[in-house]
Amino acid sequence: MAQLPFEAINREVLVKKESYGNFGIAPEERTTETLCNYGIINVDKPAGPTSHQVSDYVQRILRITKAGHSGTLDPNVTGSLPVAIGRATRVVQTLLPAGKEYITLMHLHHEVDIIQLKEMFKKFTGKIRQTPPLKSAVKRVERTREIYYMDILEIEGNDVLFKVGCQAGTYIRMICHDMGRKLGVGAHMQELRRTKTGPFDESTLATLQDLADAYWYYKNEGNDKFIRKVIQPTENAVRHLPKIWILDNAIGSLIHGISLKVPGVSKLHDKIKRGDTVAIMTLKNELVAIGEAKLDSRDILGKYNGVAASPNKVFMQ
Repeated sequence: MAQLPFEAINREVLVKKESYGNFGIAPEERTTETLCNYGIINVDKPAGPTSHQVSDYVQRILRITKAGHSGTLDPNVTGSLPVAIGRATRVVQTLLPAGKEYITLMHLHHEVDIIQLKEMFKKFTGKIRQTPPLKSAVKRVERTREIYYMDILEIEGNDVLFKVGCQAGTYIRMICHDMGRKLGVGAHMQELRRTKTGPFDESTLATLQDLADAYWYYKNEGNDKFIRKVIQPTENAVRHLPKIWILDNAIGSLIHGISLKVPGVSKLHDKIKRGDTVAIMTLKNELVAIGEAKLDSRDILGKYNGVAASPNKVFMQ
């Protein structure tokens, strides 16, 4: 089964000091009011509006002043666009290196032998060089991007439907164009839909209408069942990150930007390497901060002093 890089890593939890957390509240037990100001929505972006406009629609629906999206989609592209709300907006930055998945319809300008086509798909898997298209938000210089997998789903005439998992910042339109050029027949992208943004997939998608309806039921009938399904806890945005769970007495200093010391660690994921981005959690699985690991997992487990991680973004108030 095709997987993004983080999906292929199986992590075990290593216990340094067994403890039970009394501080805070589990994410799933937050009030609906809190969720509406500190959560994330996996919006099923429609064709037409820009990603920025979708974020703006979310703000208007929820009557809030801040929302931010992860990974810009062109106006005509549909699918997964995680939008963080309120004080959760900075969490979307952690999704950028997590990888994306798309379903793409490519139209070949002339017939191509199927074997030749399959060979070309293999050549475009792995590290490739591409130049962003003329209409793009970045400087048009050739750069390297990694394609994790490309699977042909269906071929009908000159139309090829395929799934691609890739590094953030990859232009699928250019993959279609470059593939057609190398095949000597020309090609262009007809349709594109994003099916995964890091840990968010199509199973949790919600349309803007879903959000508007859910909010109406919550505000006008006191029924929060739907809004709690549409707005997810902020912690769902760091499911792809390795985690360090900390003792209650280490939370106070961390939320003031002080580095996490080894004695404050209760448990952690294995396979953490120095320099990795990690999610620092309470024992009730609340996100305290996102930071940089200063030691490997085994060192944190075996040492009695030193700095385990340094916070870059603090989320807990």
